[in-house]
Amino acid sequence: MDTNVGGVVGDTRRRPGPVRWVLYAFGNSLPSRYHEWVLYDVTVRTWALRHLVRTTVQLLPIAVLLYVLIPGPAWVRGCAVLAGLSLGYFYSVAYMYETTEHRAMKAGYPRGTAGEVRGRATAGERAAQEQRYAERWRSGPDAG
Repeated sequence: MDTNVGGVVGDTRRRPGPVRWVLYAFGNSLPSRYHEWVLYDVTVRTWALRHLVRTTVQLLPIAVLLYVLIPGPAWVRGCAVLAGLSLGYFYSVAYMYETTEHRAMKAGYPRGTAGEVRGRATAGERAAQEQRYAERWRSGPDAG
C-alpha cells in the first residue's frame, strides 16, 4: 500500500501494537517512530469512524463498571448507562475536530495540519466526483 497522505508515504508508516494503541486511545503520546501513523490516523478518509472507535474504547470500561455497580433492576442500570454513553458520544462528536488536531500536535505537527490534510483530500475527492459527473452527464453532442 503506497498511499500519500499529507506528504507521508504509506510504506514508512509504522502502526503501534495493541497495548500502545489502547494507551493512545486514552490520550497517551506515542514514540516518535509512530508520528507518521498518527497523522495518517487523524486524516485518513475514515478518520471520524476511527475517532468513534477510540471514544468507544474510552467509554466501554466505565459503562461496564457502572452497569455492574449501580444498584437496581437491569433495565434501570441499562438506561442509566445508555444515557451516559449518549452524553459521552455527544461530546466526543462535538469536539472531534479539536481532539484529532490535538493528537496531531502531540505527534509534533503544527496546529492546523490535520485539518489542512483532510481539506486537501476532500477537495481532491470533490474534484474527482465533479469530473466523473461531467464525463457521464455532460458529454455528447449537446455538451459545450
